[in-house]
Amino acid sequence: MLVGREILLIEDNDRLAALYETHLSDEEAVVHRTSNGMTGLAMANKLIPSVILLDIQLPDIDGFEVLRRLKRAGNLCPVVVITSHGSVNWAVEAMRLGAYDFLVKPFDGQRLLVTVKNAIEHHELEEIVQSVTRPIPDEFHDFVGNSSPMQTVYRTIVAAAASKASVFITGESGTGKELCAHAIHEESPRRREPFIPLNCGAIPRELMEAEIFGHRKGAFTGAIMDRIGAAELANGGTLFLDEIGEMDKDLQTKLLRFIQTGTYTRIGESTERQGNVRFVCATNREPIQAIQDGHLREDLFYRLNVIPIRMPPLRDRIEDIEPISMRFLGHFSEEESKRFKRFDADALKMMQDYIWPGNVRELQNVVRNVVVLNEGDVVTGPMISAALNPGFAKRPYSYGRLVASAEQDNDFPGKQPDGAIRPLSLVERDAIEAAIDQCDGNIPQAASALGVAPSTLYRKIQSWRDAS
Repeated sequence: MLVGREILLIEDNDRLAALYETHLSDEEAVVHRTSNGMTGLAMANKLIPSVILLDIQLPDIDGFEVLRRLKRAGNLCPVVVITSHGSVNWAVEAMRLGAYDFLVKPFDGQRLLVTVKNAIEHHELEEIVQSVTRPIPDEFHDFVGNSSPMQTVYRTIVAAAASKASVFITGESGTGKELCAHAIHEESPRRREPFIPLNCGAIPRELMEAEIFGHRKGAFTGAIMDRIGAAELANGGTLFLDEIGEMDKDLQTKLLRFIQTGTYTRIGESTERQGNVRFVCATNREPIQAIQDGHLREDLFYRLNVIPIRMPPLRDRIEDIEPISMRFLGHFSEEESKRFKRFDADALKMMQDYIWPGNVRELQNVVRNVVVLNEGDVVTGPMISAALNPGFAKRPYSYGRLVASAEQDNDFPGKQPDGAIRPLSLVERDAIEAAIDQCDGNIPQAASALGVAPSTLYRKIQSWRDAS
């Protein structure tokens, strides 16, 4: 249960500290020890350990002051106070200040391990309860929209944030993957430490290793000075690697080692450095397809994909289009000194019927285009129509269009010549197979045309094969 858990021990008695470390190390915990309170505070805020073992009597500041400062800093790590027989009242006072439990010296190894495990389990259960019961505000960080798909994303972010586990975000371009990564960081205990984003697709492959791990002066041509890499800049915080599938396969191997061991080496150095980083990665590719195509190492993906989050495309959260558009309209109207206040009914319907292949980023560009090129108080349908890509302006069967068509024409895809209605599963299969044929067997392209994720088509195809 303590395998890999980081435990901070603040104890000035070397003999006792060594004994506690032995008991904890036997359970494969990682013990960080200091003998004074001030250093302990710095380590607590940097490491965010699973539990803190805190002696009351320390050479600089006492354990009470350590507890007060931890509380002021917003550090929620569970604290187990260590005290002597004659100072049980001190332990009670420490618990009043926020300590989880106390241990009275002398105590055996079993008592230590049970108390530490209970503290960790209790803290994690509290976090789960808070993540489930915590109300999600109308505007969660910089997101806009309270549709059901986004509520799922918000809940996952809150639940995942308290953990150190790696997060793997997938979703089409423009769905807000970096926004999601930043929200995870801001919700986490690492919020006061750096958030370092790195776009693996925007940096030349030959420079990528230096960007992540840094280099020594003279390590290669053009290395005119020492460079600190993102791994060091993000120490104690979060490293966000966007478009991870664009990273060179050899560098993916080095990244995997860094994730597994917490150590890395700058280019041009032989000394290993330690890094305490929470990894959040993202890609707009389907990960399984990227693995099959040789763009993403399978072992790296499964090491990173501890907590998966899929950002929904805008076409799957139609009810969010209006509030997002209004946010952009207000911002760009102020920026461009225009009078626009709202969208008329035709403009909203056009935006809700549009497929949005570029997602929220495309919506942002459309609203800005309308504000820059037009005048008035109200955005009208023709203004929106002129800014949209006509090839994506209609949803084939969405938001009531299929029902309206059936009522008007008494004809729709599921109807057969004899008037019988074909099962929806067969209509869906015909539509998917037709799209794949039309795209010459390119499944991701067919998925884009149908407005679904490629993984949806792969799953459907596999289910048909299994049934045959």
